Amino acid sequence: MFIIWWIIVGLIAGFLTGKLMKGSGYGAIGDIVIGIIGAVVGGFIMQKLGYAGSGGLIYTVIVAIVGAVLLTLLLRLVTGNRARNL
Repeated sequence: MFIIWWIIVGLIAGFLTGKLMKGSGYGAIGDIVIGIIGAVVGGFIMQKLGYAGSGGLIYTVIVAIVGAVLLTLLLRLVTGNRARNL
């Protein structure tokens, strides 16, 4: 059940991150993967800042979007702004 939850959150976060960030995306699967990894990164950052991880769907999606945006920025720095399908 948690895998379905992560995929849904990753899909939402990846889609919204693709809309927030300018430039081409990483494809549907790539955006989902970035959203899922972004959710983990965002959750880790929020935990280190002392925020609780129980805020419901909206909190989870916002944290995932923040993590996905940071991950996308890092990927663009490493790849030189080239979008590749994952």
